[in-house]
Amino acid sequence: MTSFDTPEVERKALYILKTWSNSREPLGARVISRCLKDYGIELGERAVRYHLKLMDERGLTKIVGRDGRLITESGIEELKSALVRDKVGYAFSRIEHLAFRTNFDLNKRSGTVPVNVSFFPIGKLKPALKAMKPVFAAKLCVSDLVAVAREGESLGDMTVPQGMVGLATVCSIVVNGCLLKAGVPMDSRFGGILQLREHQPFRFVELIHYAGSSVDPSEVFIRARMTSVKAAAESGNGKILANFREIPALCRPLAEEVVDKLKAARLNALLLLGDTSEAVCEIPVEVNRIGMILLGGLNPIAAAEEAGIGTENFAMSTIMEYKNLNSIWELVK
Repeated sequence: MTSFDTPEVERKALYILKTWSNSREPLGARVISRCLKDYGIELGERAVRYHLKLMDERGLTKIVGRDGRLITESGIEELKSALVRDKVGYAFSRIEHLAFRTNFDLNKRSGTVPVNVSFFPIGKLKPALKAMKPVFAAKLCVSDLVAVAREGESLGDMTVPQGMVGLATVCSIVVNGCLLKAGVPMDSRFGGILQLREHQPFRFVELIHYAGSSVDPSEVFIRARMTSVKAAAESGNGKILANFREIPALCRPLAEEVVDKLKAARLNALLLLGDTSEAVCEIPVEVNRIGMILLGGLNPIAAAEEAGIGTENFAMSTIMEYKNLNSIWELVK
């Protein structure tokens, strides 16, 4: 069995495996070469084929059809375990990547927005929507605009696997993207669990800093069943997913204008905007900066998990055209 020659070859192989993270379909060298550019890696088709040959020999990939390959179970395990140092800060870099790819036009209400993608077993979507309905009604999510896809169909760059149904929910990174386009720098500090008291944000009870994380915090909190989103939606008291950001105090008027236009487009991620240099929900803020709390886009999914409905979640996974999103209320009639 052939081994990878050098750490650099191993690193490139890892990123080739990552191209399957957003696809369950066979991929060829040309598609992989194009996808690698998202990770800042320039590798031609011929070079990709060389790496794929090594990966075939290690059992990480397998040939399917004439030109395509699929990742194997061994490849999935390798992707989970290899090169942990390359994963540190992955959540932070993913935020920046999706913010840059967001091109939503606030005035025309068109363009792309970042979404989270969740997969449910076929037959579980209806009870999941029932569990999520109070969360959408209480507006404890970024938007009531969603997209649904059946097995074999796509949500942005992601293909729904066999036996599953996919649900895309708008991600709070839409605020990052729109502020970036408006010239407002934003520091994405952490994702956490926010405690609500009488419908008002009280304090963060759990935090994971993006810069030191290899996974999205929301996925961790959902898997650990650390939320009580349903209770928060129905009684105003509970624990929800939320994100903490900071912006320069000088940018406040422009940021408020952007947030107002997002709200008019049914993209209402902002929960709380603090005062200059003052702590927000017990989180200290740097001098001449303002703290922002954004709602977690996966709060509805957390409610489904609380109801015992298993999900497979990919937070901050891809972008979709705003025009392809539909009201959740069309699904829960």
